[in-house]
Formats: sequence, structure tokens, C-alpha cells
Amino acid sequence: MKDKDKETKVKPSADNDDDRLDIKKSIFEVNKELREQKQKEEEAQQEELKRRLEERERKRQEEYDKRILEEKKELIRLKQGLIEESEEIHEEIEDPVKMSFWKKIGNFFYHNKWWLGIASVFVIITVVLIKNYLSKPRPDMVVLVICESDIIGDAPELEKYLSSMSSDFNDNGKTEVSVYFIQMRGDGYATGSDTKLTTELNSAESVIVIGDEKFLELVNPETELLDLDEMFPENRNIRSGRFYLKHTKFAERVGISDDDVPYDLFITVRKPRNYLYAKEEEMEETLEKDLPVLEKIISDLSE
Repeated sequence: MKDKDKETKVKPSADNDDDRLDIKKSIFEVNKELREQKQKEEEAQQEELKRRLEERERKRQEEYDKRILEEKKELIRLKQGLIEESEEIHEEIEDPVKMSFWKKIGNFFYHNKWWLGIASVFVIITVVLIKNYLSKPRPDMVVLVICESDIIGDAPELEKYLSSMSSDFNDNGKTEVSVYFIQMRGDGYATGSDTKLTTELNSAESVIVIGDEKFLELVNPETELLDLDEMFPENRNIRSGRFYLKHTKFAERVGISDDDVPYDLFITVRKPRNYLYAKEEEMEETLEKDLPVLEKIISDLSE
């Protein structure tokens, strides 16, 4: 009997536990449904808001397109002269911005910085070129040495001797003569650069030339060289219109041995005429300046 009573008492307790589980389960399901419902409502609200925004944007775009179309029509009417004024097109006039003097300068530099930079580069280049030109040594006279012997071109006292015969033509307080040496090879071409040779023979910077037979191959003596026989008659060192330097005081004056002076080495003068980089008038000016120096040289070497 006692066992039956116990069983009877235990059964109601088991039933109560099942009921509690069912109640808890139903609460979770209700919460889940509530969350899902709330989420659906929020999504619906978002969709409605999105729809309203899209509708508003569509209307705004339609109004904008309509206004642009009307302005185009009005512009066509204005161009065609159908109307004088337009109610659709209004010119917007902005009030001028007032700026201080320094702000105007800063604004100018800001908007033109690239052009100012380019201009500055050109100014710097120009200044450098002018400075180099002004500082470049300006000799009183230039003598060309165009021959095969490098001993003649590199003679230690050649420039000093020629300077002693020259004068201060440029009034810079000193007498300077520059020697431009262009060495010729056995095949008749210049050693180093033929461009330099071509440039010098087509300029008016120099008329006096110390040369040899290789130089004569480059020019036409009859049309491009003066006849020194006419200028210095009865001078025993002048042959074929050129003053030959062998067995003269030339070797002594320039610091070399007479044995190093080739038999075909001479002094000659280029005839004034129009060249590639020079006009006849320019060469005549150079000749007028250099001719007294030539006379002194020939007189000194003929003693």
C-alpha cells in the first residue's frame, strides 16, 4: 500500500515538470515570433523610406530636366530674336570679392606659378649667358695656326711673341693674342674636329694664318689669300705671296729650334670676302686692325 501511495504521489510531480517545459518552450517561440515580426516591420519601414526617397529624387530630376529643357527653348528663342528677354534664363552676377593688396599678389602668384617658374628658368639662363659673354676673355687679336706640325702649334712662346707685336685694341689695359691651333693630318683632315676648322675659316675673327702646304689644300690662294709681294716688295722671305719662316728669327722668338720649323711653314693673310659666318665688311675691319701687327712681325723676322 505504501508503494502504491508513493507512485501515486510521484506521478503528479512528473506531470507538473512537463507542463513547466511546455510553458518555457512557448515563451521562447513567442519571443522569436515577436522578433521576427519587429524585423519585418523595420524592413517594411526601410522599404517605404527608400521608396519615398527615390520618388522625391525622381520628381527633383524631372523638375530639373524640365527646367533645363525650358531654358534651352528660351535660349533658342533669344538667339533667333523671337524674344528680347527671358524669364527662364537669369544671369547670375556675383559680388566682386574684395582682397587686400598683399592678398592680390599672393593670388596672382598662386594662379600663375607654373608660368612664373618657366619664366624664371629662362631669366636665369639668359643671365648666365650674358654673364659668360661679358666675362669671356676678349683677345686683341686672333691668329690661326693650321699645319701638320704640333711643335709649331704648341710653341711655348708663340702667344707671348705675338702679343708683344700687338696693341691693346680692346682697351682693357692689357695686350692679349689668342692662338687657335688646328693640327692637320697627313690625309688632309683636321685632328680632332673638322667642325672647328670649318668654323674658323668661315668667320671674321682672324685674318692672319700660320700655315703649311696642308693649309693651302683647304683654300684657293688666288681668291682667298692676299699677295704679300705687293705689300712687302723685295722681301727675300716672301715667295708666291707668302712669308716663309724657315731660317728667320721665328724659331728663336717662339722658343723652338730652327730644325723644328718646316720648310713649307709660312705666314699669310686671308682676303676679305663674304664667308658663311662673316661678311666682307667685318673682315675688312679685322684686317685694318691686324695689318699693322703683321707689318711689325715681318719687319722683326726679316732683320
